[in-house]
Amino acid sequence: MRLFRKNVALAVDGGGIKGIMVTRALAMLEQHMGVPVHTIFRLATGTSTGAIITASLGAGLSAERIFGLYCQLGREVFRRTWRSRLWPLTRYRYTHTALERALEAYIGKITMKDLWAASPSIDVVITVFDLVARRTRFVKSWKSKYARWPVKTAVLASCSIPTYFPVVNGRYVDGGVGSYANPCYLAAYEARFCLGWDPAETTLISLGTGRDPHDLKPGDADRFWAWNWINPVLGAFLQSADDQQVRLVQTFFNQIDFRRFQIDCAQPLRADDPKQTGVLIRYGEELGNKILHDETDWAAGISAGMAGQVLSYL
Repeated sequence: MRLFRKNVALAVDGGGIKGIMVTRALAMLEQHMGVPVHTIFRLATGTSTGAIITASLGAGLSAERIFGLYCQLGREVFRRTWRSRLWPLTRYRYTHTALERALEAYIGKITMKDLWAASPSIDVVITVFDLVARRTRFVKSWKSKYARWPVKTAVLASCSIPTYFPVVNGRYVDGGVGSYANPCYLAAYEARFCLGWDPAETTLISLGTGRDPHDLKPGDADRFWAWNWINPVLGAFLQSADDQQVRLVQTFFNQIDFRRFQIDCAQPLRADDPKQTGVLIRYGEELGNKILHDETDWAAGISAGMAGQVLSYL
């Protein structure tokens, strides 16, 4: 693995219980580096499950500890009840009770400004979609507008996948609603224009939570009925948005040492199925080995030279 530069940032995608693979990979990085990774990253951006991970790192938890909590608490957070069994006759499948209790126990009642006031300070950025304002909000530890936000509230809001969890404060849902399920471009922008980091002295690690396979063949869509379009369109929207963020970083921040790591999964993985824990751990070890050997994602294959050609063409 190449050495990190002076300033190191982390960006973690959304994905529910699939955060197990990211925390396992970070635990492997932690073991390799010989220090807790929260001492390495001075900027951490996260969406949904990525918000849990980055907020936990900001609060001083080790990656190994976060990994253990994911494995331990997954069944509680996504516990099957009458509500989940009767869905879609209910408004959402799971309550916030178990996740909120865990956040209170391991992160506490700290506010966003407490993360920035720590020594050394850490810029934690959590994406939240505001249904009322119809835009993504970037809840930042240094920004006075969000200084009094409890970290717990920001995380719960970012994790509130529509239909899975209830809306927070009557308006906030999963930060992945929109363009930021993968927040790597947000992290690059934050590092360059908000923190003033020199791109030539910056390393950005971007971690995905698995890319589902697709088995459509030419001509299959010709036989689609209306309901058959739901999964392909949703999947294409999410995957396209994730990979687009990668290309934006490479195009507009090509001096940053940008490393995007992702796993191509052999089977679809649900965001709310703790029974997948064993599979997710194995994928996490694969992701960790990719980090340790600098095996970046194929979606990051566009070079700086190619990016320049694209810009010239546009």
